[in-house]
Amino acid sequence: MRIYPDTFVFLKELAENNNRDWFMANKKRHDEARENVIEFSAALVRELSKIDPAVNADIDPKKTVMRIYRDIRFSADKTPYKNNFAIGRLTTAGTLSAGYYIHIQPDNSGVAGGTWMPEAEVLKKIRQEIDYNAGAIKKIIDDPEYVKLFGDFRSQEKIKTVPREYSADNENIELLKLKSFIAWHDFTDKEMMEENITGRIALMCEKIYPLNVFLNNAIA
Repeated sequence: MRIYPDTFVFLKELAENNNRDWFMANKKRHDEARENVIEFSAALVRELSKIDPAVNADIDPKKTVMRIYRDIRFSADKTPYKNNFAIGRLTTAGTLSAGYYIHIQPDNSGVAGGTWMPEAEVLKKIRQEIDYNAGAIKKIIDDPEYVKLFGDFRSQEKIKTVPREYSADNENIELLKLKSFIAWHDFTDKEMMEENITGRIALMCEKIYPLNVFLNNAIA
């Protein structure tokens, strides 16, 4: 299973014509593109269920594909539609838990895992786990293969000051200052259109899985 060229063409044209009149005139194209993503998610879920027991192979793939409609109530950007398709909610864990995310957008596709900008109470728990068990997360994120696939984990968004519960001379202070705990790997449009792409994404998620386990143990 793969993302079809027509799906990328639709998204590119939507970005150039992000208004209701154009969208309604091209609604059939949207529905076809969304169906492609739903089928893609179904194939991916089957692969991921072999890797992560929190992924249910029988999940309804429609529930994993996020809506294309933007919530513009509190946004200065009033364009009504997203210029991407996204797949998430792939595990049975709670909404605050670390998981997997697939982003499908012309020239900006990729797979992610972990947790992005967790709320204060969750962030506090993750920092406590890092402080108590730093060796476990460093074994994951400093592995050369992990760094090759996802880059430097410590280079994500951080607070500028030292968290109040910790001292500046803590040997893990750069990890404790993080505000997000994400692994991300880019895929080109060409790669996303290749038949073996769900298998490749599943392999990426297999590398992310230990990070998710660490974070979810902290959050639980």
